[in-house]
Amino acid sequence: MWSLQDAKNRFSAVVDAAIAGAPQEVTRRGKPAVVVLSAAEYARLVAAAGAERGSFAEHLLGFPGLEDERDRLR
Repeated sequence: MWSLQDAKNRFSAVVDAAIAGAPQEVTRRGKPAVVVLSAAEYARLVAAAGAERGSFAEHLLGFPGLEDERDRLR
């Protein structure tokens, strides 16, 4: 874990570690602030989140008690 000041002073080391596969946590005033991770890991997380999520319409149609409305809309 890096303090913000240390992360600023050694930003290349923070980036190198993130690219090597180890997300780097940075604190501000002793509290967790951000995590630096590689672009590849970020893309993987975004893709995984998108794959788990259905469409908004599917979400609405999944509400219990709306069986009559679902049949009418299909």
